[in-house]
Amino acid sequence: MTSLSLQGKSAIVTGGASGIGGAITKVFVARGARVVVVDLQEEAGEVLSRELGDAVVFLKGDVSDRAVADSAVAAAVEHFGSLDVLVNNASVSRQKPFEEQTDDDWDLAMNTGLYATRNFMLAALPELRKTGNASVINFGSGAGLNGQPNQASYAAAKEAIRGLSRVAANEWAPHNIRVNVVCPMALTAGVAQWAEARPEQYAQSAAMVPLGRFGDPDRDVAPIVAFLAGDDAQYMTGQTVMADGGSVKLR
Repeated sequence: MTSLSLQGKSAIVTGGASGIGGAITKVFVARGARVVVVDLQEEAGEVLSRELGDAVVFLKGDVSDRAVADSAVAAAVEHFGSLDVLVNNASVSRQKPFEEQTDDDWDLAMNTGLYATRNFMLAALPELRKTGNASVINFGSGAGLNGQPNQASYAAAKEAIRGLSRVAANEWAPHNIRVNVVCPMALTAGVAQWAEARPEQYAQSAAMVPLGRFGDPDRDVAPIVAFLAGDDAQYMTGQTVMADGGSVKLR
């Protein structure tokens, strides 16, 4: 029987049309939530909307545009009446050695990662305060924790997101808004492209996973995000949760 642990909750999921974000959207809806999906992939968003029906509102938009964050919050309130959960999943980066990364590369990683996360959090805050039991789930990465080669701008953005999340967890706790971070390792289309472009690096990463495989977005990552979004995680905030098969063990 499918759990309805998110019954009655409304959420925003950035990058929510496909990949890990798409998996999160599907699991949220299966567990009773309604979701505003923010993504640039219009075709994927429309397919998802047809599949999941009225439980999903698709908003085509670039997460680096602050106005898109405002529009997403407005859409959640208009269609669902409130906003309970924010998932900042979207981010884009280019993989190059540190000395080859340009200002444009850094702007891309920061604007779609750190600044998008900040903007969506600030846009959502007034509505999350009204909820009285809200959850923000931001996305970090093992690339930042491990210092993955060729990932300087991405790793920097992701570690900045973790720092921001810890501060917000402390400042927003009086409003009963929880802020946690998930660091996934999953076999997405992007990872498949990375594996093709840098097979040695991919093989090395896969060999270091204690559970012996890259995670599945639907089975291994999205349920962890759903747990953090729900009331079962009501005493967790400021934490980084590694959904990576045991690759990184935080202390």
